[in-house]
This record gives sequence, structure tokens and C-alpha cells, in this order.
Amino acid sequence: MKVFRGLHHPERAAACALTIGNFDGVHRGHQAMIALLREEARQRGLPSCALTFEPHPRDFFAASTQQPEREPARIATLRDKLRALAACGLDQCVVLPFNAALAAQEASTFVQQVLVQGLGARYVLVGDDFRFGARRGGDYPMLDQLGQQQGFDVARMNSYEVHGLRVSSSAVREALGRGAMDDVAALLGRPYHISGHVVHGRKLGRALGASAPGQNDGFRTLNLRFSHWKPAASGIFVVEVHGLGPEALPGVANLGIRPSLDPHDVNGGRVLLETHVLDWPQALGAEGGYGKIIRVDLLHKLHDELRYDGLDALTAGIARDCEAARAWFASRHGETRRQTTRDRI
Repeated sequence: MKVFRGLHHPERAAACALTIGNFDGVHRGHQAMIALLREEARQRGLPSCALTFEPHPRDFFAASTQQPEREPARIATLRDKLRALAACGLDQCVVLPFNAALAAQEASTFVQQVLVQGLGARYVLVGDDFRFGARRGGDYPMLDQLGQQQGFDVARMNSYEVHGLRVSSSAVREALGRGAMDDVAALLGRPYHISGHVVHGRKLGRALGASAPGQNDGFRTLNLRFSHWKPAASGIFVVEVHGLGPEALPGVANLGIRPSLDPHDVNGGRVLLETHVLDWPQALGAEGGYGKIIRVDLLHKLHDELRYDGLDALTAGIARDCEAARAWFASRHGETRRQTTRDRI
């Protein structure tokens, strides 16, 4: 999938079949819409294209009105959103900066300048709750009417449901807020994950666990930072790490602001995903994770972040989390073996 920032790129196709949205999480409803878009694009001999926005429009309005509480909890980083869209088989994606000019653009102007002149849309597929333009003044009937005038076809897709539940980014956020990772996976069609470059932290974990049984190297962590301050998930999770070798590595991770540590540390109190691999591959060496792009699958939530009274208590808490993670993996592997036996029978 080719990714374009903004509308003006000579290498982008002059015409396309288009869908529009924030696509936070790229859940199963998004995936179904993109599958339908790709089929329409194939029949029309057009490349398939998604138009999305960064920042999220609600982020923009929260910042412009100085009401940070209005920001939506973010399911995915832009990196993960683009990777998920690419996995759906799209030909191209256009990331449009959401700014004051775009926010003030009337619906009819948006269609003319962005969809027609900017993207060359010949077919536009939207969801049943699609709104666009200044003050959300445009809706599906208006888009359909403007399409007839401007020479492109318009279609909409009804809500996608799983076990009677409407699949939406709001439903994913709600499930993440509850820590119901099985429900999240059902809505996404895959385990929830976060990816990014491993960055340096305070290296406190190495010292924390040095005295713990079986932790000669301490609780070394792989750290991923985020620019967005309000992730949809937080707490302590059982995880698998991809990108450090041929196989996924089991681990335990803290996603949040680490309330037991100094908020003025090297990470500046920002949201961090700190992942401790339960069995660190010796081939990587002590510094082998830095700079690598990893993907961390959050499989099961153990508990919310806790504030510990001192480093000894924090060390003991991390050790308990590691044991809980090992027990969870052992239970899952046991269930897999039982299922395999039943399948053979």
C-alpha cells in the first residue's frame, strides 16, 4: 500500500474507488467495508484508496477549545493504523492533516476540492453514520446528491455486528477500558497490539530485579513511547513480543504512566509501554532490543497500574506479575494441548 501525506502527489493515481474514515483500530467493520471497496474497485478497474485524518478530528477540536477531556482514547498509533489498512489489501491511503482550514470547510466544498479535484473519486463507500464538512453538515443523502452532480457513484454499508454487538471504534475503546481482551480480539479480528521503536529508558528494571530469584539480569524492559497521552488501554498485561526473532516471546507489560516512579524521569511522565520478556534471548545480548521495531500483542489484563510504596515493594509486585504471566501461558498451552487431543479423537 502506498501512503501519501496530503493531496498533491504526482505519483498518486488520478482516479480511485474511495472510502473515508478515522479507522481507529481498523476493526472488523472497517475490514468488511474495505473488502467491499476492493471488490468494487476491481470491477471498475480502479485502485482502492482510504482517506483518513491525522490528528483525529476530535483531538483537534479538544485542543482548539482547550478541553483535553474531550479527546477520544486512542486505540492505535498512526503507524499501527496504516499497517492494519495495508493488511486489508488497499492500494493506497491518503493521510489528510486535520486543521482549522479543513474543519471550516463546507460539505459541498469538501466534495469538490478533496474528493473530486484532489482524489479523483469515481466511487465512494461510507458507513451508515457518515458525516462530513463544517459542523458535520454533510450526510449520506447530501453526498449521494453531490455525487450525481459531480459524476461519482456513492454507496453506504450498514453496521457490522458480531454476536449482536455493533462493531465500532467506540465498542473497542469500551472493551479496552474494561480490560476485556478476548472481547477486543473478537471486535478487531486479531489480538490487540502496539508497535514502535524500542527506546532507552532509565534502565531501572535491570537493578530492580537483580536480587529476585531467577532474575540475575533484573527486569529488563523494552520501552515504547507515545505522543498521544490518552491510550484506550492501560494497566499490566500478559503479552507476546514479535520482531526480536523467528518466534513470539512471552512477556508481561505495563502500559501507562508508572505511578510508582518519579514523573520527572527521562520519559517526562509520558505514557510508556514497558515490556519485560520472561525469557530474554541470550543471542540478543543486553542491548539487543534498542532501535528495533517490535510489535507487542496484549493478550490478557492482569490488573490496573498500582502505586507501590518503595522500590522493594515495586520489585515484589513485578515478580508477582511475572509469575502470573507464566501461569497464564501455562494454562493457555494446556488448553491448546487438550484441544489438539480432542481434534485427534
